[in-house]
Amino acid sequence: MKIIILGAGQVGTTLAENLVSEDNDITLVDNELLRLEDLQDKHDLRVVAGSASSPRVLREAGAPDADLLVAVTSSDEVNMVACQMAYTLFHTPTKIARIRNSEYLREKDKLFHNDMIPIDHIISPENLVTEEIIRLIDYPGALQVAHFADRRISLVVLKAYYGGPLVGYAISMLKEHLPYIDYRIVSILRHDKLIRPQGSTIIEAGDEITFISATVHIKAIMAEIQRLDKPYKRIMIVGGGNIGAGVAKQLEAGCSVKLIERNAEKAKSLAEKLSNTLVFHGDASDQSLLFEEHIENIDVFISLTSDDEANIMSALLAKRLGAKKAMVLIQRMAYINLIQGGTIDIAVSPQQATISTLLTHVRKGDVKNVVSLRHGLAEALEVVVHGDAATSNVVGRKVSELKLPQGVILGAVLRNEEVIIAKKQVVIEENDHVVIYLSDKKNISEIEKLFQPSAFFI
Repeated sequence: MKIIILGAGQVGTTLAENLVSEDNDITLVDNELLRLEDLQDKHDLRVVAGSASSPRVLREAGAPDADLLVAVTSSDEVNMVACQMAYTLFHTPTKIARIRNSEYLREKDKLFHNDMIPIDHIISPENLVTEEIIRLIDYPGALQVAHFADRRISLVVLKAYYGGPLVGYAISMLKEHLPYIDYRIVSILRHDKLIRPQGSTIIEAGDEITFISATVHIKAIMAEIQRLDKPYKRIMIVGGGNIGAGVAKQLEAGCSVKLIERNAEKAKSLAEKLSNTLVFHGDASDQSLLFEEHIENIDVFISLTSDDEANIMSALLAKRLGAKKAMVLIQRMAYINLIQGGTIDIAVSPQQATISTLLTHVRKGDVKNVVSLRHGLAEALEVVVHGDAATSNVVGRKVSELKLPQGVILGAVLRNEEVIIAKKQVVIEENDHVVIYLSDKKNISEIEKLFQPSAFFI
């Protein structure tokens, strides 16, 4: 696939790194020549220096025969104009744009179509991160939660703790504890090494476990692996930007929410907009403010400013002063592995959330959802099965008969509203929604080919 990526910031660079190893022809466009040259030295891709919305630059980047254009510059307006140029001048089939401004997003149904601004798919990092945080609040103790098949199937990443009923026992014991619940443990990460789960595998404290099940069973399974946290009710948020305000708005009806904002005018505006959130003008690094607001009673401290270092330091302080859990927004991917799982419980990355959504539109075949895992090394995706026994490599075949690469596991199937865990004897049928886990995303091209009917695969 020939892909043009406009913008070599965090998202554009991460996307290019994800796709360049998958037999794609990648061209990266940015104004910063030195940044482009550095990326070209590291990766097998083309670079073009110049304005992302310039017809000349787009033509030089190969827009006339591109399959996909992804506009992820820091400017909404540049992204929109670039998509307009690609549509009008070059007839680019698929155009994706990152849009941050909430005013544009509120009018998206009127603005973003071929008769106005021709964008096929809109990506809003702020909305994606807000949704991710809300999922983590809904499932206390989870490190990552992803929904598939209209939210009927879920993938959950969590850490096993001392005191969990299953810790110290074989995975097969889980079936004895939960005889009426089906699930599939697809990955165990122990001391940064992947272990292929088997029935005899002993779960140890500190293991990072990934499982797939029907969404309704998530909490029951989590309770067997770790001490199930009580529902989060007392929330403190730092930062009143789009994400902080959005999280507060969604939580304030069911939780006690406090929000700290350094800018006085913004704090005043938020106090007027948020009906059940206590808004404070102050600094989250002010110990006296945290003591006054009873930080020791806070279930989750969520730091969501645009400054990674400030988020990390305020979360460390909050945990030291008694907050039970700390969640931080991190822009720099290099920081995530350093902090998550230590004093800070969860790091949320806008880049990873955005990459997951972008990959949904990049993957070949009828792919409904993609989730990037383990900071881009692993992946889970939902594929709709098409074809028949004559044209498909999977239709009419048992799971045990499929030629899956090592590290690829079929987790679950949605068939006619029913969730089926993909055990060996399950037969794949046309129109099944199959959730697949890949411990190494390098196998993605094989999976794309396996699940596409011969008549449709390009």
